[in-house]
Amino acid sequence: MEDLYELTGFNHIGKNKNKTLIILSDTRRECKNYINSLKYRYNNKNPYLPNYVISKKGETYKITNPDCYSNFMENINVDKKSIIISLENLGWLKKIPLNNTYTNWVGDIYNKEVFEKRWRDHVFWDIYTEEQIKTLSTLILKLCDEFNIPLNFVDTNVKFEGIENFKGIASRSNFDFIYKDVNPSFDFKLLKQKIEK
Repeated sequence: MEDLYELTGFNHIGKNKNKTLIILSDTRRECKNYINSLKYRYNNKNPYLPNYVISKKGETYKITNPDCYSNFMENINVDKKSIIISLENLGWLKKIPLNNTYTNWVGDIYNKEVFEKRWRDHVFWDIYTEEQIKTLSTLILKLCDEFNIPLNFVDTNVKFEGIENFKGIASRSNFDFIYKDVNPSFDFKLLKQKIEK
């Protein structure tokens, strides 16, 4: 895979080769800052690790091997059977009307294009890039082949009853209303097109 960077120094909780689910999530901050937070929070023993991070440029960072798991979803039964892929994305944004800019959840200024849709108490969202979707499709195909995960999609970001028993590709927002990733700007149609090519 092009632009794959294997990182070291991350501690997983355990290993399980029987993976049945790929869960898509957001970083909620810029890629480099997110990776640093994964490494240095909790005294270098972060229990909430994704397996992969995909930057907006389409670079893939392997945080832990895909047969490893952490406490990312805070449900050991889900975490054991899941591969977590976090996409660089700030998530929801707040509009600052005086200067026509936006801020993210920590107050950083954001002045790029936004996606507008009312969803889960927010209206403005950071946008995923086509490079991310392309890289994501390649990674999904590789992982589904390696772990014999069915190429089934929950192609929406709403809560989905029985998602913990689903086999295929889902997003964290399918698990609970509290999660806002992946956000409404995610192009499920484009991902399916790229995978089906």
